[in-house]
Amino acid sequence: MFHEPIRVTLTRTVGIATVAAAIAALWAGGFRHWPALAVLMLWPAFGGHWVDVFFLNVLRPNLPPTPLVQRGARLATWFVAGVVLALGARLTAGLIFAHLSMGWLTWPRAGLGFVGVELVTHAALHRRGRASFYDGLG
Repeated sequence: MFHEPIRVTLTRTVGIATVAAAIAALWAGGFRHWPALAVLMLWPAFGGHWVDVFFLNVLRPNLPPTPLVQRGARLATWFVAGVVLALGARLTAGLIFAHLSMGWLTWPRAGLGFVGVELVTHAALHRRGRASFYDGLG
């Protein structure tokens, strides 16, 4: 069963959201948007953590142990989570930014984008010798 202290989770995910928001602020019209963008970036950063916890602690133990099934289920979970997290980000953006259009963020882009981010993240974990999607341990 996967468990991590909430302080560690918050430190990592808020840090990720902060950096991602700073990068997005360059594209979205400047630093004045950075705080609101940081809130939006918490959807994939903090929400993504809980998606992995859900997979590791709830879904994976109930799946056949074959690598193909495990990896396929993980990819499907990430795709669906990307869609749901993007919906949350869209609703939040509508409350924060009256003028922001997120029409470009369609559900296939959101799902595939989240899968891509997770694959890159797990590649970094794997490269550092930590449990990841690629070794079937994380």
